[in-house]
Amino acid sequence: MPARQSLGPEGQTAAGLWWRGQGWPRMATPRGLGSLLLLLLLLTSGQEKTTEQPRNTCLGRNNIDKYDILNLNDKASCFTTCRPSGSDSCNVENLQRYWLNFEAHLVKEGLTEKVNMTFLKALVQNLSTNTAEDLYFSLKPSQIPRQVMKDEDKPPDRVRLPKSFFRSLPGNRSEVRLAITILDIGSGTLFKGPQLGLGDGSGVLNNHLVGLSVGQMHVTKLAEPLEIVFSHQRPPPNMTLTCVFWDSTKGPTGDWASEGCSTEAAPEGTVCCCDHLTFFALLLRPTLDQSTVHILTRISQAGCGVSMIFLAFTIILYAVLRLSRQRFKSEDAPKIHVALGGSLFLLNLAFLVNVGSGSKGSDAACWARGAVFHYFLLCAFTWMGLEAFHLYLLAVRVFNTYFGHYFLKLSLVGWGLPALMVIGTGSANSYGLYTIRDRENRTSLELCWFREGTAMYTLYITVHGYFLITFLFGMVVLALVAWKIFTLSGATAVKEQGQNWKKVLTILGLSSLLGVTWGLAIFTPLGLSTVYIFALFNSLQGVFICCWFTILYLPSQSTTVSSSTARLDQAHSASQE
Repeated sequence: MPARQSLGPEGQTAAGLWWRGQGWPRMATPRGLGSLLLLLLLLTSGQEKTTEQPRNTCLGRNNIDKYDILNLNDKASCFTTCRPSGSDSCNVENLQRYWLNFEAHLVKEGLTEKVNMTFLKALVQNLSTNTAEDLYFSLKPSQIPRQVMKDEDKPPDRVRLPKSFFRSLPGNRSEVRLAITILDIGSGTLFKGPQLGLGDGSGVLNNHLVGLSVGQMHVTKLAEPLEIVFSHQRPPPNMTLTCVFWDSTKGPTGDWASEGCSTEAAPEGTVCCCDHLTFFALLLRPTLDQSTVHILTRISQAGCGVSMIFLAFTIILYAVLRLSRQRFKSEDAPKIHVALGGSLFLLNLAFLVNVGSGSKGSDAACWARGAVFHYFLLCAFTWMGLEAFHLYLLAVRVFNTYFGHYFLKLSLVGWGLPALMVIGTGSANSYGLYTIRDRENRTSLELCWFREGTAMYTLYITVHGYFLITFLFGMVVLALVAWKIFTLSGATAVKEQGQNWKKVLTILGLSSLLGVTWGLAIFTPLGLSTVYIFALFNSLQGVFICCWFTILYLPSQSTTVSSSTARLDQAHSASQE
């Protein structure tokens, strides 16, 4: 309990006497008391304000150089909480730097020889540089790394330091301090980089990183590379494993790179041979070998060439019909079909030029080819969406569908919206050389497209995301139209027996306008056969459109229809009329 306060002769407390002894008046004046209360209030409010703001560990601003158990656990929680949707609450660059500096901290401080945590296993060991044999260390993720003795069997997960390794180190040292770290980075965005985590099945194998460092030396260009063996099961079809290291100099947050590392397949897993020390991993990414890429390229080039011929015939046919049929000039449906055909013709032409040119020319020329290819691709997607919109107005909504200057407005959207997207993408300097590599990390194909790195995010937004929106809208409209065709004609089913094939052909014709063949890309991860099917049918979309346009408008010289759906309804209801 607090000591009882003693009262002086004038009834003052001991505290009051102390104040008086320090020059304070016998009783504090209102001004002095008010100042004291104001000071206490400010201090209290400042403390409350500080405590009201929660400490966000994943921003990486606090204790960035502290490696005690509490901070390690706090930072490790970010491996799962840091995701693309919550990027505002995470600073990936700070967090990655924190873990990259951890090995340097272990070597420098030398406070512990082993670290055993659920997400982190580390070994720090002094080694003599005078060794006549290769050194092996176990890298089993569930155990602390340890040195493998001579008489032991080599573990499936291991690292081999060749005997020449220590002689390659700078300086003349009799002993060095080796640090080996196994880090479980989880499924979040840390150490994923722009290449991974984008919905194509790619990622870091088992989410495990292996870090190697010797003292505080920057070890590169080893005469004999070290070997890291990652054990794993057989990878899925159309996926490849690539040995990589984390390069913090790539982009604002770093990225994976493979320079100085080679990938070798082994019966028990994959062997990575690298000529430097850093953090290593095994990337699992979709890939195509050189022969497959060559065949697919030839199929696509042939299909695009054939489509261009048929699309050119469609455009010529439309011009002839406009001259020969007076009412044909006022119809919007054929204009939309021809606009789609024109965008596909230009897209095929841009593709052939892009693939044929490869990496030839200057960076500016490559930038231009990538931008042109991107523009016509977006134009094709947009006109497919406008085809779906027009079909919806004719076959689903039916009434109150008149718009002034209808085709002009569609044209502004069909050609203008992609231009705005390309201008925005180009201003971010996203176009450049894109390289496809095979399992041996050799270049299979080069074309001017989106640059590797952060520009990939723009690709997924402006191409994949944009296509997905237009494709889903088209499929919904196609489903509604198909339902209407098969249900409204039920009353005349007796008179139309044997005519169901016409309905099916009509749906297939409309499917070519709405870009159903592009939807085959969704099934390409299932196997190589689906990739060939996609390349074949998608490159022939122009042929399908030409056939549909010819069947729709050429045979009848006496009857003019306003749309494909109207023509179909006319055929289905002929008996009722």
